[in-house]
Amino acid sequence: MFFAKPDIYPACGLYNLKHLISIIVLIFLIIIGVKNTKIKKKEDITKIIKIFTIIIWILEIIKIIFNLFIGNINNVNTYVPLYYCSILLYAGILSGFTKGKLKKVGDIFLATGCLFAGICFLISPGTSLGIYPLFHFISFQSLFYHAVMIYLGIIIIKYKYVKVHISDIKYYSFLVFIICALAYIININFNGNLMFINEGFQLFLIFENVFKNYYSLVMIIGQMTIPFLIGFLINKLLNLIFF
Repeated sequence: MFFAKPDIYPACGLYNLKHLISIIVLIFLIIIGVKNTKIKKKEDITKIIKIFTIIIWILEIIKIIFNLFIGNINNVNTYVPLYYCSILLYAGILSGFTKGKLKKVGDIFLATGCLFAGICFLISPGTSLGIYPLFHFISFQSLFYHAVMIYLGIIIIKYKYVKVHISDIKYYSFLVFIICALAYIININFNGNLMFINEGFQLFLIFENVFKNYYSLVMIIGQMTIPFLIGFLINKLLNLIFF
């Protein structure tokens, strides 16, 4: 079952008892992880970022291999890591393994967009649980990945790893724009919908119906700004209330 093809076993499904239990367990593990994380110096957080970046890249590569193996080579949406949540893969490298402005780009995303995306997943998860059973590698990878997003976002805020200013939106927007540009190029050439910028998906269908021919532009600009502003607000509120 753990590496079965789609439709071999019943999917976990969304907003049912299995899904609810998985989210509760996820939240519990995140809380345990945060409580048991002991930080003495800034370098400790950098080390954590490095470790989790390596782990999620290994899992991502396995996911890519799995999708190619089951015949999804013509469906770039299933294996090319160019979605909003996928930005953690690149932000983790920038934050953990580079210096200067590039590190700043990664730090800002982790402190804002990372937590935002993880929380959004809890509210409205992607398609993995709707396609695969709960005890499947793809489901596990998705749940673990988004748990890491929330965990990293919280410890970065809790231990004030980086101080975020509203002007830092330029670093965030730069990274998101690069990902959107790459996604758009692949979408046009391989009939994809990476970053959901070529056509609506779930909630985004509303925006496609409203903005029609301007949908792609609106989605790109929206993802370059709105998650940062929400993440910035969450950052400030958590620091004010808890930390």
